[in-house]
Amino acid sequence: MQAPQDLHQLMARVALRDRAAFEHLYRLTSAHLFSVSLRMLRNEQRAQEILQEAYVSIWHHAQGYQPAAGTPMTWMINIVRNKAIDLLRARRHEDAQSVALDDDALAVPADAAGEPAHLLEQSLVDARIGACMQTLSAPQRQALALAYYRGMVHTEIAEALHTPLGTIKAWVRRGLDRLKTCLEAGGVVAS
Repeated sequence: MQAPQDLHQLMARVALRDRAAFEHLYRLTSAHLFSVSLRMLRNEQRAQEILQEAYVSIWHHAQGYQPAAGTPMTWMINIVRNKAIDLLRARRHEDAQSVALDDDALAVPADAAGEPAHLLEQSLVDARIGACMQTLSAPQRQALALAYYRGMVHTEIAEALHTPLGTIKAWVRRGLDRLKTCLEAGGVVAS
């Protein structure tokens, strides 16, 4: 450990943003400050993180260090201690907010939509719908496609296809009836 006078001089230079002085200060004090952090946190990784945060704080607040208030080492130890205490409080708060999960909470059934059997069944239904759509007349297919894929209402379909409204209604109704009959014949039940 360096003499307190040397640390005072280094702190004065760090306050002036002297990077070489900061590096020297780090080399002289990091082992001791790490041991303080480790003793409080009992975890090397967290102790390293707190040490890093402390040195960032030392760099940014070195001009606020008052020699009359104590030695530079005491000032730096207080920074490390305060950061470690903040971390411990935050972890205690997180622990208090956490709920332990029991076996029942972990036994959530999986979504069947992602299961291979369900995906296969859905693709077979989709293929059957495509085949049944091909049995419809071209105007019926087009009217149904505009209604269901684009969300258009009968009047919008009539305008888009330049066809009378009554004709559009008939195409949609007859197309749906033929589609339903075809799907039921193929074993697809409407849900």
